[in-house]
Amino acid sequence: MQEAIVLEFPLREAEFETAGEASSQIKQALAQLGIPAHINRRIVTSVYEAAMNVVIHAYRGVIQAKIFSDHTEVLVLDEGPGIADIDLAMQLGYSTATEEIQALGFGAGAGMVNIFRIPDECTIKSAIGVGTEISLLVRHH
Repeated sequence: MQEAIVLEFPLREAEFETAGEASSQIKQALAQLGIPAHINRRIVTSVYEAAMNVVIHAYRGVIQAKIFSDHTEVLVLDEGPGIADIDLAMQLGYSTATEEIQALGFGAGAGMVNIFRIPDECTIKSAIGVGTEISLLVRHH
């Protein structure tokens, strides 16, 4: 089994800066390992969108990134309301963000689409009143 660099970031409701810091730190780690910029962008874009969904919609959560030499795995867990209709949430433009969040420039309804279209593999599990788990895998090729 190959060694991985493991990075973990706690997230809390409305802490937008923390979501940005998590994706920035993952970006730096990938760059230091020599991961190509186009792969780095794919990973960081998905992570940022997932982190923003946590701080916008959940009470708290965590991002765990495992960076291997040939791929990166990211797990995003949150405690929150869950997603009632995942298929609907995946539609471009659909958003449950409040007007206040949208006034800040977030919640345009592209986050879930970006989270899922970018990685090589992606899964989501959600339970109403419990939270959501998103798993991402991006190969470094």
